[in-house]
Amino acid sequence: METVIGVIGGSGVYEIDGLEGADWTRIDSAFGAPSDAMLIGRLAGVKMVFLPRHGRGHVHSPSSVPYRANIDAMKRAGVTDVISVSACGSFREDMAPGDFVIVDQFIDRTFAREKSFFGPGLVAHVSVAHPTCPRLGAACASAARDAGVTVHDGGTYLAMEGPQFSSLAESRLYRDVWGCDVIGMTNMPEAKLAREAELCYASVAMITDYDSWHPDHGAVDISEIIATLTGNAGKARALVAGLPGLLGASRAPCPHGCDRALEHAILTAPEARDPAMLAKLDAVAGRVLG
Repeated sequence: METVIGVIGGSGVYEIDGLEGADWTRIDSAFGAPSDAMLIGRLAGVKMVFLPRHGRGHVHSPSSVPYRANIDAMKRAGVTDVISVSACGSFREDMAPGDFVIVDQFIDRTFAREKSFFGPGLVAHVSVAHPTCPRLGAACASAARDAGVTVHDGGTYLAMEGPQFSSLAESRLYRDVWGCDVIGMTNMPEAKLAREAELCYASVAMITDYDSWHPDHGAVDISEIIATLTGNAGKARALVAGLPGLLGASRAPCPHGCDRALEHAILTAPEARDPAMLAKLDAVAGRVLG
């Protein structure tokens, strides 16, 4: 199978450098319009699909990002491996602004978003016990180190609804009681949807600040965040540039089963399945629905 790398760029990452034959292409989704057109080209011989999560010009808030349409469009574009790049705050002294964290766990505190492709008429339950792909995460960590980035392997990401930042009490709860490492607003339900779409998914969290728990930093300063975002964006592009050489132009089945997540997940009997739902899921679940 051909490797097709999908990159979902977060705050500060609105383009990818060096794509050969790149063209902005709008891909229709059965779940509405994606955040933007997709920049499709090749990097070091490997096909790459880039989507700015917030749209060019940053027009989508974390709650208004069309997560289902974005993942569905990635699947329709032939993507096999999704790299999520996003800004985040840190709950750990040693995870400093400018560092990257390869997230491997999430706590989902979002509440105003559609979180599944499935529903009445076609019910499915996938496992997100391990919501990211270790193989893909390891490649991102290696590419980050090659780019000179300080990277932390593994971390728990608290996904909040936003768009406001945390109160001090919330920040202390997430850090001291729940043991989270970073906080952001966009990786959920994105990671869950990627699993439902049988896509390998890795989360690269780019630290911009210490949230509000840190006694020496206090409230989150948006001007400082923007300054750090600028530096992180360049690092993110350098990380992405290293991925084709690490992942290769062809791929075997995922050793962790990400690309087979729906194998036993669909519970609705074939004769009871809603035809309209079947039509919408032709890309996401076509492999198992026929």
